Amino acid sequence: MNHTYKVLKSDIELFAATLSQIRVYVVKPLSEDMVEVVNYSGPLEKFTPESVKISGKYYMGGQFEFRVSM
Repeated sequence: MNHTYKVLKSDIELFAATLSQIRVYVVKPLSEDMVEVVNYSGPLEKFTPESVKISGKYYMGGQFEFRVSM
């Protein structure tokens, strides 16, 4: 199954996702071609250089990817 998504990496991308209230989901990379979807969350509530808050939970930026469907 092909699924098109964008990984939110920069502060500008995270800020835009916060303003637009777009649904963001959290994945944990397991290997180069495998990931685990941790949470099909919701709108991004808050972000700092170290973490992102989605649906009341904090996720460390270095451990997870934050994606939006295209």
